[in-house]
Amino acid sequence: MGKEITSREQDYSQWYNDLIIKGNLADYSAVRGCMVIKPYGFALWENMRDVLDKMFKDTGHQNAYFPLFVPKSLFEAEEKNAEGFAKECAVVTHYRLKADPNNKGKLIVDPEAKLEEELVVRPTSEAIIWSTYKGWIQSYRDLPILVNQWANVVRWEMRTRLFLRTAEFLWQEGHTAHATAVEAIAETRQMLDVYADFAENWMALPVIKGVKSPNERFAGAEDTYCIEALMQDGKALQAGTSHFLGQNFAKAFDVKFSDKENKLDYVWATSWGVSTRLIGALVMAHSDDDGLILPPKIAPIQVVIVPIYKGDEQKAILDEKVKTIVAKLKSLGITVKYDDSDNARPGWKFAEYELKGVPVRMAIGIRDLENNLVEIARRDTKEKKTVSIEGIDFYIKDLLDDIQSAMYTKAKQFRESHISVTDSWDEFIQLLDTKGGFISAHWDGTAETEDKIKELSKATIRCIPLNNPLEEGKCILTGKPSVQRVLFARAY
Repeated sequence: MGKEITSREQDYSQWYNDLIIKGNLADYSAVRGCMVIKPYGFALWENMRDVLDKMFKDTGHQNAYFPLFVPKSLFEAEEKNAEGFAKECAVVTHYRLKADPNNKGKLIVDPEAKLEEELVVRPTSEAIIWSTYKGWIQSYRDLPILVNQWANVVRWEMRTRLFLRTAEFLWQEGHTAHATAVEAIAETRQMLDVYADFAENWMALPVIKGVKSPNERFAGAEDTYCIEALMQDGKALQAGTSHFLGQNFAKAFDVKFSDKENKLDYVWATSWGVSTRLIGALVMAHSDDDGLILPPKIAPIQVVIVPIYKGDEQKAILDEKVKTIVAKLKSLGITVKYDDSDNARPGWKFAEYELKGVPVRMAIGIRDLENNLVEIARRDTKEKKTVSIEGIDFYIKDLLDDIQSAMYTKAKQFRESHISVTDSWDEFIQLLDTKGGFISAHWDGTAETEDKIKELSKATIRCIPLNNPLEEGKCILTGKPSVQRVLFARAY
């Protein structure tokens, strides 16, 4: 079939790329560092987007859209934010091309079409949004503003990897404005919970909720909350972030409101986002050497039915029966594909849908029909069963629930078995090199030590877990006093 996949053991990075390309999720593009999301991959993103969009709206948020371009002076207004993203910015300097007089058929930048002010292609939208909020907010009656946008952003990455790190990617970014710090922090925590709920209950991906260390915070935030997941190679992946921005952006853009006592104060802000890197997380957390394994709740196709027949007459009989099965499954909200194409043999189709991670495969032949039976194969465990056609719709519905639950349990067991506790630097390095995963260890709380640990081990503090127990100890690197353990890992 030409679909051979590199094994995880042999080369995890190549295995990941093989699955993305051969599983038809994405392709490389003619633009350096950018990808094409193919229809199957985009259907997966749409399913994720639709669930998240409903969750946002259920918590009172509305969608809006802001410009792709940010005037450089606005971008510079919040210094930490500007500094944090400066190295990744694409900048528009001119607005026109013209024919090259010295080279027919070629175009050059028109030097007379230089912009008065350069435009940054948004790496994130705080600047353009907060400059807009200045005109929207005068009084406490204008608050809160609970806005989200689905958009693309550009971060000029030098080393790219499909879905995980590309120069342009799709995401959502929430930007909210509040009258008090308490409200803004509650919003930040609420959205972290929304992300964790989505990751665990839809993606079957267990996550650890925590706070980033000052070094790892979003540029311009007072606090960054995150969900951290573990991939099968023992590396961590940040799966979503929610930022308490304090009054930093309100001060940068002079966004004030009069409170109930008619006193002027700066507005309190949050921002939060997840991106198409969640597809990368999905692939790396669940899939195997035979292809993708997708959680039923967000799989583009939940059930595929493959007929096995000889000749048009047999096919017509199967078509009629399958039509009723498809209708029953669809009535239960199950997405189903009947692959009756005659351009490939059943064995090829089985391998193709296994590669694409379709949760349930149903095979049905004439003899099965005579016995009122179908063969059901589940993608996650590869278990096959012959079951009665009677009640097949409810059987499949229960099976999809079971697969969803089993995938989460398997990923959680893997995660739990890859959280190690250590008090020794040598063991810390040994665990990173041999086992990977999260390492719970003491740190003296300084940025200098954090930088040194990263330099020596390539591991970063992934998070300080929420409700982290306080525990006196000694920093693994410096031996200085520490009040709690934090989670380290090598990460994507």
